[in-house]
Amino acid sequence: MIIRDLIPKKFSKKEVPVRRVDDPFRSFIDEVHDMFDRFFSDLAVAPSLLRTEFTPRIDFVENDKEYVLKAELPGLSEKDIDVSMDEDSITISGEKREEKEEQRGDYYYAERSFGSFRRVIPLPADIDKDNVKATFKNGLLTVHLPKSREAQKEVKKITVETEK
Repeated sequence: MIIRDLIPKKFSKKEVPVRRVDDPFRSFIDEVHDMFDRFFSDLAVAPSLLRTEFTPRIDFVENDKEYVLKAELPGLSEKDIDVSMDEDSITISGEKREEKEEQRGDYYYAERSFGSFRRVIPLPADIDKDNVKATFKNGLLTVHLPKSREAQKEVKKITVETEK
């Protein structure tokens, strides 16, 4: 096999590819040509290749007085994120954009990527929804979800004895 057989080439209407029936790999080579042709013809949609998938990591911890939700959102600011809550869930959404540009002499490099995310976290029913607070610092979103007064009532510990 010659390496130029792997390089895609477009045929003009006058050129007709010659098929060699005796070559068992010809259909494979034709498929590779078609694959390269499809790949290079699809480069017009190249900006979609720069779209990034981003799913923030979430920690959800419970203590006696509240639930604490922490979401890792590196490279974002508080303007890039949206936190909302309904009756049974909290939603964290936002958009991550990144642009790099470098120029030295005749060299110029630019790259842009972007992606959006949305996480919906189901919540327990015993949250005091009027006192929920969120803070954002160094790429870490922390949401404090206080428990309702009924849920915070002191629980009495009962000692279990062995029956004789």
